[in-house]
Parts: sequence; C-alpha cells; structure tokens
Amino acid sequence: MSDITQMTLDKLILPDDVADLVRNAKSCTIVSTEKELYDLSCPEVNENGVFEVAYDVPDVGRVVEATVVRARNGIVINYMEPYMRRRDPDCLVMADDLPTDKPRFIDRYNKEFSEVRRRTLDWLKEQDLLVYFIHAGGVITGMDGMVVLPTNTACFGFTLALLQGIIDASTLPDNYQPKAAIYVAPPFRGTDFDGKQVVVHSRGDFYEMFSFNLYPGPSAKKGVYSMLLTLGEIENWVTMHCSAVRVVTPYDTEVTMAHEGASGGGKSELLEYVHRQIDNTILIGTNTITGEEQVLDVPVNCELHPIVDDMALCHPNFRKDDRLTLFDAELAWFVRVDHILKYGTDPHLEGETINTEIPLAFLNLDTKNGSTALIWEHTMDAPGKRCPNPRVVLPRRIVPGVVNDPVAIDVRSFGIRTPPSTREQPGYAVFGLFHIIPPALAWLWRVIAPRGYANPSVIDTEGIVSEGIGSYWPFATGRMAPQANLLLDQIVNTKKILYLLIPNQHIGAWKVGFKPEWITREYIARRGSIKFHKSMVQPARCSLLGYSLKKLSIEKQAIHEFFLRPETQPELGFDGYDAGVQQLVDFCKRTVEPYLQFDDLLPMGRQIIECCLNDGSLEDYESFIPYDTFKEE
Repeated sequence: MSDITQMTLDKLILPDDVADLVRNAKSCTIVSTEKELYDLSCPEVNENGVFEVAYDVPDVGRVVEATVVRARNGIVINYMEPYMRRRDPDCLVMADDLPTDKPRFIDRYNKEFSEVRRRTLDWLKEQDLLVYFIHAGGVITGMDGMVVLPTNTACFGFTLALLQGIIDASTLPDNYQPKAAIYVAPPFRGTDFDGKQVVVHSRGDFYEMFSFNLYPGPSAKKGVYSMLLTLGEIENWVTMHCSAVRVVTPYDTEVTMAHEGASGGGKSELLEYVHRQIDNTILIGTNTITGEEQVLDVPVNCELHPIVDDMALCHPNFRKDDRLTLFDAELAWFVRVDHILKYGTDPHLEGETINTEIPLAFLNLDTKNGSTALIWEHTMDAPGKRCPNPRVVLPRRIVPGVVNDPVAIDVRSFGIRTPPSTREQPGYAVFGLFHIIPPALAWLWRVIAPRGYANPSVIDTEGIVSEGIGSYWPFATGRMAPQANLLLDQIVNTKKILYLLIPNQHIGAWKVGFKPEWITREYIARRGSIKFHKSMVQPARCSLLGYSLKKLSIEKQAIHEFFLRPETQPELGFDGYDAGVQQLVDFCKRTVEPYLQFDDLLPMGRQIIECCLNDGSLEDYESFIPYDTFKEE
C-alpha cells in the first residue's frame, strides 16, 4: 500500500464494514487523477488486440463483460451483449425502508439485500481495488462520495471521473466523512440477477449504490442523478432532465432555451448545430409516402453556447428574481452519436472528438487498438444492424463557448419521438413543428413524459410508454407525488417562460429527424421576443397540444403549413389525425390517472389531471396558472 493511500485511508470516517473493506482488501490504491484511471483502463491487450474485462463466474464460467482498446483520442469500450449497450429502464431497485414508489429488492428478488450486500463486500475484499472521491453534482449542492471498484474496471471509473470529476486525495481534510459510496461488482449480474442490469440504491446517512453491471448508463451516469434527485426531494429542489443552450443570433440578440424529454427526446441535439446538406441547405423533411423533400435555405446559423447537456441543478441559491435558473450537474456529457452516420454530418462534434487535447471515453464504436476512434463507426448489434446507442463522454472544458455560470431560462420545451403517421396507419405524430402551451399543460406533459417511438437509448418497448414524472422517474428513488409537486411549484414560481412542445422523427407522414427542434431554436432566437401576437396562432385541434402556428417564416422563407398543422397533410387528413389524437389522449389519460391515488398531490395538480381526464378545453388549462406569452394586439 502506497504512502498516499495509507495517509488517505487514515483520514476517512466510514461505516465499519466499509472501512474494513478498503483497509483489508487484497490491495487498495487511492486514485487522484483522471490520467491514473485512463492508464489503468487498458493496461495490455491480448492476441485479438483488446483488453478484456472478464470474470470467472460460479456456475457460468468465464464471462467477458467488455473489451477496451486504447485509441489515439481515448479509450473505446465495447460490450459483448447488445442488451448491455443500452440502459434497461427497470434496473433500479431499492434496498432501504424509506418511503418509495420504486420496486424494493426484497419484493423483486424474494430475499433480503443485506445478504447480497455482505457477499458483494466480501467479493470486493478479494479484489485489487481502486478507490477515489467525487463531489456528485458539484461542491455547491452535491453529495460527497467515494467510488470503490476492481482495478480491471478502471474504464468504468474513468468514465465516471470524466462525468463527475475526481478529488485530489491529498486535499481531503482530516476526519473526512463521505456521504455516499458507489460499488462496482459485475459478476453478480450472472450469479444473482439472470444477466440483467441491476443497480441497487440504499438511502440513509450513508447512501450506497451498487452497480452490478459495467455499462455506465444506469449507474455512473443516471445513478449519480438518483443521488441528486434524492437530495432534492429532501431539500425541495429539482434536478431537471434537460439540456440548455444560449443562442446568439447573427444580429447579436440572444435567448436561452432548456429542452426536456425522455431519453431520445432531443436533449443533446439541442446543443448541436443544424445538420446541413452538401449545398448548405437544410432538409426539413422527406415524405415517407411520396419521397418529396422540403428544404430551407438559411445561410448562417445562430451561435450556440452550451449550458447543460442532461442534468440541470435548479437550486434556490441559483435563482435570479423569479426566473428558472439552471446550473450543470456534470463536468462532462454522455453524448449519443447514433445519428452521426458518416464523416461531415456534424463537423463541430467530429472535430471536438478527433482533435482532442485530452483522452475521451467512447462506447460502442468499432475501433482498433492504436487507431483513431471515429464517432460514425458504430459497433454492429447484428450483421447490417448498427448499435443504436453509441456514445462519447465529452468533457465540458473542451466544448467551445460553454457557459460555466448559472443561467436564467427564457424558453422551456419538451420533446417527444413520434412515428410515421398516415390515414391508413394512424399514429401519434399529430404534433406540428412546435406548439405553444400554457404552464398547466407544460406541467401535465412533464407528468406524462412519453418515451415515444424507436427510442435509441433504452431497451425496446412496444408502443408509447411513459418515462415517468419529469422524464427522470427511472432514476428517482422516492415517491411520485413529491416529485410532481416540486415540478408544479417550480412552474408556478418561475415566470417569464415560453413553454413549447416539439416533436422529433416524424410530423405526420414526413420524416423530419431533429429538424423541428433546430428550426424552432433558430426561429425563436431570431424573433427577438418570446411573446407572440394571438393572431399568429390558433388552438390546436387537440387541446393537449395548446396552440398551433398559423404560419412561420425564417429568413423570409415560409415553412409549409403541413409542418405546422399536420392535419392539413393529404396523407394524414382530419380522419387520420383524429385517430392519432385518440391514441395520444388514451395514453395520456392512462398515464395521469394513477396520480389521483396520492393524498399529498397538490390540489392544483389534482385539478389539472382531472381536467385531462374530463377532456378539458385549452381555456380550462389556461385558467389554472396565469402566464404572459401573448402580446396585446
């Protein structure tokens, strides 16, 4: 044991069995830098040119969880099973006795977690361990934690250190007492959990999270999110599941925008410049029936200054006046690159990941040891089938123009993935390019939180399902009603916000990808005001969609009305539209009705949900919370 390791361990105040683990393991090394974890991530390669993260699992045999190669621009991690390349939305279970609406370990597995915990610590004690320290969520509002993992899983540790930072152990004070611990023990996926992703949370004075799988999405990424949601539920603040950007127009005006939604809802895409064709035009969409294309010629992009990619602290200490104010909860971003299919698709992101001054972490890319990791070279799930969830962990400090201070938000949008929809095969792609909605509907959509069509980030589900309150419910550890109340209070108490709904993938019969989000961002910023004249809008045919635009022009180019009001598309029509709306309404009612069982749901929240169940009008929704979106005529 090195002197720095011994000195650090002597400073710590830990629960007895955790102290015994780190002091009496086979070996224990305290790590203080990303570089140490990076160097240990791929210490050697085998005859196949990869480092294998492998274990001898009782009654199973040797299991290779992942392979790691060292590229010129970072490490590349690949998982053997396609299932392990995406987050399982049902992986979180609770092992404490505190109030929760999440499944408890004993109910799901018919045994006490204490026995599994003991075996996990015993197994870790037999390993060569790495230990390091983090501020989960940052030093202002976060939770001091420690990470304990086998040395051969340093790739996981490197990914987490990029996302949440790493504390120099020499700077820890005497009698340092972490409030949380993250343990990594992949073999238990095979011995105890039928090969499934499982992340176990135990809250309390010493918060423990056990990651029984090596894919970092449910644990290194969303597991830390769980810790912040737990802290916020206690202290009455929210960590929003959103991205945010400051948009500066060619005319030097600016607007700040936050975009929420389930995984795949367009959060990371908000920070991307609009994808262009070779001739610099923007392909708005392609008709899936006729093949017709609609293009837009906007010669100059607005300038983007990223604020947040996925997890935004909304702590009261940050609030400016009565405006929603955000601060990034991460030091790096877990960016999905499934839509980067060839060189030149996104030159900005491609340049940041290829010509990087620091090593990055890439996931699910086809890369050889010693080569350059290219974000369009995706691992194949099967012959001819790309992995839908390739990722790069992108540190904020290398992102040009990134904003490092708390920022007040002007526009708050919510994204939903939508399927192709026609008269013959109606679906819920009944959203126009964007919709303006009153605050009560903004809250309702955050309760509904649809995961939507062909989600690339999580295990496949059939049809439209809810991601749960705030679209962050899969990561929350507590109860639904308090989280719903926190979001409602947040909306009521933050003024001067324009609320939008924005679809992606399809508008009726037109395949549009993320163009609605990018065009909306460019349009709203160029307007110079977040207020609209009432004459510019009309109530949508479905009251849940608020207002549709009558017309929209950007740089003097009109967007066709069938992108604003899809019922005007001949391939969809009013009958196809109404059939799709019925699907959407039925889903929304199924999703919100269970909230009425909670006695502690705020009265206004109960009234908004009852309004939905009773097919309330747009005027009904507008009556709940005053708002100031529209200008006087």
